[in-house]
This record gives sequence, structure tokens and C-alpha cells, in this order.
Amino acid sequence: MDKHASRAPANSRPAPPEPAHAERVRTLVETASTGTLSTLSRKHPGFPFGSLMPYALDGKGRPVFLISNMAMHTQNLRAAPAASLFVAQSGAGEDPLGAARATLVGLAQPVSADDEAAARERYLARHENSRYWVDFADFSFFRLEPVDLYYVGGFGVMGWVDAAEYARAEADPLASAAPAILAHMNADHVEAMVLLARVHAGLDGTSATMTSVDRLGFTLRVQTGEDMKAARINFVREARSSPEVRKVLVEMVRAAEASSS
Repeated sequence: MDKHASRAPANSRPAPPEPAHAERVRTLVETASTGTLSTLSRKHPGFPFGSLMPYALDGKGRPVFLISNMAMHTQNLRAAPAASLFVAQSGAGEDPLGAARATLVGLAQPVSADDEAAARERYLARHENSRYWVDFADFSFFRLEPVDLYYVGGFGVMGWVDAAEYARAEADPLASAAPAILAHMNADHVEAMVLLARVHAGLDGTSATMTSVDRLGFTLRVQTGEDMKAARINFVREARSSPEVRKVLVEMVRAAEASSS
């Protein structure tokens, strides 16, 4: 059972199982490639200094940066390695506070000579354009070693994530397919989602939007009168690919239609 805080159920139904926060953070940071790096300002001691920061991940999920010695954040890190990286879910649209985001708190230090080749390979695989300056003398690789992480999955879903749990976690297998699944469901199957919300979550809505999907289920934002409510609905079985998601959803909708007739 996930030890971290989670959204309380809106009714008496038991809360359906969800991926642990560690898995959700790993999924988020692996699907994104840019975040906000906050360092400790040298010019204004005690104040954070934020920078837009492209990154890649190593095998343990640690962010790797390619940064110039001339950059203010690099100068800050060489004076004090304490830093944090904030990463947010893309495509939040008009509801950014409903999107997932995570803050990785840790120490950002130069990558050792033994690890530089691996860091270079992973970084260039994520940021191909960096080949134009990766070999410049004033650029070098830094890596953030998380000591703690904080996850917010939307309204009412939040909690700290142990760094060791994060390092062991794997990204959700639907991570790369999720945007297409959400776009398809929200464009073509609103009535089906309204039906699923009524049957599986007890919400009698007029419209519904799928806001997230993972191997265990999905989250809907349901319009009920003048209120907007969130509902987590689990798949009847784990789905690890787009075809499996389609098959399970068709099965669930047909069963819901039968139970409502």
C-alpha cells in the first residue's frame, strides 16, 4: 500500500489501487525533457535562482544536465551543490493546477570521468541538437542526486517520495502512448466516459474528460451540474499497451451499457 498521501474517495466506495507515487514521478520525469533548476544564488545568498533546464536521465532516474561554466546556475552549483529540479506535466491546457508535477531535491555535482561517456550518450539521445556544443571546452555534465522528492498529481493528490523508492521505480508502460489515448478518448468518446463515471464512480455527469491514464486505470474530470469532480476508475485488468487499453475500455463500456439497460 502506498504510504504517501492520496485523494480521498468522494463517496463510500473503496479507493481503487493506483501506481505508487514513486512510479508516477519516474514516469513524469522520463516523459518530460525540460524542467526548472533552482540553485542557491551567489549574488544574493539564501535566495533561490531559477533556470530553464533541459535534462536527460541516467539508469537510476537521476537528471543529467549539460551546462556552461559561464551560466549563472553553473557558478551557483560550483559554490553550493544543493539544488532542486521542478518538472511539470505538459499539455495541461487551461487547468495547470490539475496537472502532475514533481520537485526533485538533491545535490547537483559534476559527472565523474568514468561516467561521462554514458552521460553523454543518454543526453544526446534526448537532446540531439546539443551535438553542436557538447564538445565546447566550457561545457560539462552535471548530475542531480536526489535526496528527496515531492509529487503533486493534481488537486488533493500529493506526497513525499523516498529517493531509494524512486530509484527502484520504473516508468509506466503507457507513458509514451498516454497523450494519444487521452486525445482520442476526449475527442471521440465523451458519452462513453460519462457512462463509465456513472457506473464505476457513482457520478451522474453531463460531460467527462480523461485527464490521465496508466497501466491500472484512468482519471476522469466529470461535470456534475455546476460542480467539477474527479474520479479514478480502474481497468478490469492491467493494460500495458494502446491495443490493450482499447480492448479493456470497449469491454468496460459494453458491460456498463448492459448494466444500465
